[in-house]
Amino acid sequence: MDVFHAYTYSTAGWLSLQSLALITGPSMIVSMLLDETRPASSIEVYLARCLGFSLLTLAVLTALLTGSIPLTNTTSEAVTTEDSDTKAPYALPTLMLTSAFHATTGLYAYTWWVSRGQGTFLVAVTMHAFLAAIGLWCVLFASSDGKISRRTGADKRTAGFPFANSEAAKKHAGKKGL
Repeated sequence: MDVFHAYTYSTAGWLSLQSLALITGPSMIVSMLLDETRPASSIEVYLARCLGFSLLTLAVLTALLTGSIPLTNTTSEAVTTEDSDTKAPYALPTLMLTSAFHATTGLYAYTWWVSRGQGTFLVAVTMHAFLAAIGLWCVLFASSDGKISRRTGADKRTAGFPFANSEAAKKHAGKKGL
C-alpha cells in the first residue's frame, strides 16, 4: 500500500471514529467537554449527531473521490496515457481539501487544548497534525510519478537552480564529443 492510500484510509478511519462517537453517545461527548455537570440539552444532542453524520459523509466521500474504493468493476475504463495519473480525477483536489481540513481542525483543537488543558484535545491535535503532515507530503511528493528520462534516468521536471548537476552535465558533454 502506498502512502497516498494509507493517508486516504487513515483519514476515513479517523473521521469515522469521531463520527461514531458523536452519533452513538452525544450526551457523553457533550458532558466530557463541559465544565459543570448537567445533562445535555436536546439541541446539543441534535447538533452533535448532525456533526457525526457530516463527518461520516466526509469519510465516505474521501474514500470514493480519491479512488481508494473503485466505483467501476472494470479496469479497461481507466486512462493509461503517459501524462495522466492512475488515481481518480478528483484525487488531488480531495487530498488538498482534506489536508487543509486536518490542518485547520488541528489548529483549532490546539487552541482549545492550550486554553482548557484537556487530554481529549491533545489526542485530536496529534492525529490531525499527523494526518495534515502526511497529506502535505502526498501533495508535494506523491501526486504524480514524475517524468523520468530514459536516457539519463533523471527526473525531467527538475531544474538546475540554484545548484546545477555538474556531473550529469559532464557525462552529457562527454557523449556529445564521441
